[in-house]
Amino acid sequence: MKLQLWRNATLLLNNNDVNILIDPMLGDKGSLGKFPMTDSELLNPLVDLPFSHEELVQKLEKVDAVVITHLHPDHWDSKAIELIDKNMPILCPSVISEQIVEQGFRNVIPISDHLHWNSMDIFITKGQHGTGEIGEKMGVVNGFVFKTANQSVYIVGDSIWYDDIAEEIERYQPEHIIVAGGAATFSVGDPIIMTSEDIIKVCRYAPEALVWVTHLEAVSHCKEDRKYIEEKIVKEGLADQCFILKDDEEITLEFKS
Repeated sequence: MKLQLWRNATLLLNNNDVNILIDPMLGDKGSLGKFPMTDSELLNPLVDLPFSHEELVQKLEKVDAVVITHLHPDHWDSKAIELIDKNMPILCPSVISEQIVEQGFRNVIPISDHLHWNSMDIFITKGQHGTGEIGEKMGVVNGFVFKTANQSVYIVGDSIWYDDIAEEIERYQPEHIIVAGGAATFSVGDPIIMTSEDIIKVCRYAPEALVWVTHLEAVSHCKEDRKYIEEKIVKEGLADQCFILKDDEEITLEFKS
C-alpha cells in the first residue's frame, strides 16, 4: 500500500494499483472563506493544493473510488462535488449517503458496518468530533479501517482521543494509524480533533503501530502546527513511531507479514 497526503485530510490510498481518494477538499486557497465560531479572519483553506489544476484533473482521472468520512467542507467541498465524476463509486457512512445522492452522485455505496470491496474489507469506525455542546453540534463523524489478508490501515478521521478509539485499535490491530492532528478549536469549547497529547496517547496505546499525522496547517482553527507537534513527539521519544506528513508527500506503508 501507498499513502499520499494532498492537503489537510485529503489522502490518496493506493492498494494494488487501486486508488482511493479520501476526504477530498479540492478548492483553491481561500475558497471556503472564514470559518464560523473562530477568532480568525483567515480564509480557508490556508494553502493551495500542492499541484496545479491540470495535474489535479489528471489525478482524479486515475481515482477508482472516493471515501468520505463526514460532510464538513474541509473534507468534502463544493469543488470536489463539481470535479469528481458523478458515476464514481462513493463509499461513505450510511448516515450521509442520501445527502451525497442529492448532490448528483449515482454510485453511492453506503456502509453501516462493513463492506467487502475490490479485495479489501472496509470497516466503519466510531469517532467523537469534540466534547459537550460543541461536540454535539459537530455531528456524527466516522473513520475507516482498510484491511486485506495481511494489512490493516486505520484512518481515524476527525476525532479526539477517547475510549472508543482504543476499542477500535483493539478490534482491528492496525499496523498503521492515520490521525487528524492540529488541535482544531473554536472560540468556545475544547479541541475537536487530536491535540499533541492525544497523538501521544495513540502511540502509547498502540506501540507496535506506526502513527501518521495529517490535518495540519490548512485550516484556520487548528492551533498546533507541524513544528510544535514534532517537538512534542521528539521530546516523548516517539520519533521512530510517529511521523508528520507534508503536503504532497507519498509514503509506502510497510507491513510485517
